Amino acid sequence: MFTGLVEEVGKMKGIAKQGEAMRIVVGADRVTDGVMLGDSISVNGVCLTVTAFDRFSFSADVMPETYRKSNLHELRAGERVNLERAMLAGGRFGGHIVQGHVDSTGKIMKRHSDANAVVYHIHLDDADMLRYVIPKGSITIDGISLTVVDTSAHSFSVSIIPHTLGETALQQKHAGDTVNIECDVIGKYVDHLLNFKKPENIRAESKLSTSFLMENGFL
Repeated sequence: MFTGLVEEVGKMKGIAKQGEAMRIVVGADRVTDGVMLGDSISVNGVCLTVTAFDRFSFSADVMPETYRKSNLHELRAGERVNLERAMLAGGRFGGHIVQGHVDSTGKIMKRHSDANAVVYHIHLDDADMLRYVIPKGSITIDGISLTVVDTSAHSFSVSIIPHTLGETALQQKHAGDTVNIECDVIGKYVDHLLNFKKPENIRAESKLSTSFLMENGFL
């Protein structure tokens, strides 16, 4: 689990693609401190597993599902990415619950200044995800925990303070760029529980009872 508070901005050092699979090497200073094989690191909001590392970089594999659902396949060598290590049990919970499981991608429609902030307007590629996007609720964009300002039929907006913009790779994103979106997991679970329909192939509850057994001579 993550919190959406970016620890550092890393740099793509190597990318190897084979169809819809990737292996990436990311340069970093802070998140490699104490890292071990199998640790989880969020890269632009995507939870990846460390498969190799040295003091100033780590490697991770990207499977086809992640390749298709995120913007990782658009990365180029030298590009900056947001990094965060998985949260420690005793750590400070400064953002919100972030799983590192990207729901969809979005495209930046425009950005503009609003006093000391910068407002991003983002079009969701999967409009169905908008049911989880609530004004003043939490959302994760490229691994950054942000607060939704407003929503429309197919888009939403977020307002970002100078510190967040200066400490993340989002400052390099402009109109037309793709970002990873993870909606609030609590809303997704509530929606699933309220609207869950049992699949037809699941066996119905057994009608076997004591009275049934007695009536049919088994007791």
